[in-house]
Amino acid sequence: MRIFNKKDGGIVQLIDKEKMQEWPVELPLIFIEYIREKQIEKYEDAKVKKEISNYLNEILKDVAIPRLISVLEGDNNEETISALQRIEELSKKNIEMTKPIRPYLNNLLKHRNKTIVKLAQNISNNFTKADRKKELAKKRKIMQEKEKDFLAGKISGEEYARTRKEYLTLKE
Repeated sequence: MRIFNKKDGGIVQLIDKEKMQEWPVELPLIFIEYIREKQIEKYEDAKVKKEISNYLNEILKDVAIPRLISVLEGDNNEETISALQRIEELSKKNIEMTKPIRPYLNNLLKHRNKTIVKLAQNISNNFTKADRKKELAKKRKIMQEKEKDFLAGKISGEEYARTRKEYLTLKE
């Protein structure tokens, strides 16, 4: 266990890097993203946040990425397929947890094994859908603001129509 001492006398315990070597290849990445996205803000001590963030970077550099690369670029197709299947399922539920794999997808899309290519394409499609969803949410927010401004008489009908057209074009 890696222990971080908080100012208030409490502690934060995280699993050791050596134990993570025994985990399935995608779990260290999931662990890192989970701690960064859901847990780190709960620790009010800035020193502890910084130490944990540094530790997570250390895990990423020493454990997660090398293991992921070894599996994804390795010769064992069954292991690669198994890892990609788990990553694909995770990407359907929470795409943010699978962000670290994104740079390696292009190489997998050129793989000679059709199953690996299909799984990599599915994961890539999930990233594309998530990006499109984010973009649409941004445009929707802009559209709502423009609509309020138009109804309040702050912008012209032409400007509102132009914004509406951009939004509808993206939505399709």
